[in-house]
Amino acid sequence: MINERVRDLLVAQVGHELSAHQAYMGIALSFERQSLKGWAKFFHEQAVEEAGHAAKIMDFLIDNEVRFDLPVAGGAPTTYESARAAVEAALASEIRVTGQLNALADAARAADDHRSFQFLQWFIEEQVEEERTMRALLDLVAGTTDLFQAQAFIEGIG
Repeated sequence: MINERVRDLLVAQVGHELSAHQAYMGIALSFERQSLKGWAKFFHEQAVEEAGHAAKIMDFLIDNEVRFDLPVAGGAPTTYESARAAVEAALASEIRVTGQLNALADAARAADDHRSFQFLQWFIEEQVEEERTMRALLDLVAGTTDLFQAQAFIEGIG
């Protein structure tokens, strides 16, 4: 059985993942408006991935007979001052999600909720990749002014 506090945090995490989905869609739209199709495609794919993370958590909750309402997902901006600002926002989001997942794992461990703790390990490993990718993109936009040329790089990591 899933611990009550862990359950509440998992439901909240669904909302966080859906908010991350919104944030990435906003970044994708920003790049789309600049005719940076490769960048837009990359961030659209990231948005879809975040929605998939929310679905994975919801499936876990359903499999464990947890009834829940969907949390409200926050809106997101669709314009950014620069590509760097957009990628910085993405990195900040990933760092925030890492903290949320670590807190969730801590709560599961403290409650001896082994089922939830094991489930969360996949997400924690995934966050290493997510942060690494956003840091690489930040290095890329910090080192170039030609975003069209940089699209080849992001197409390779997408």
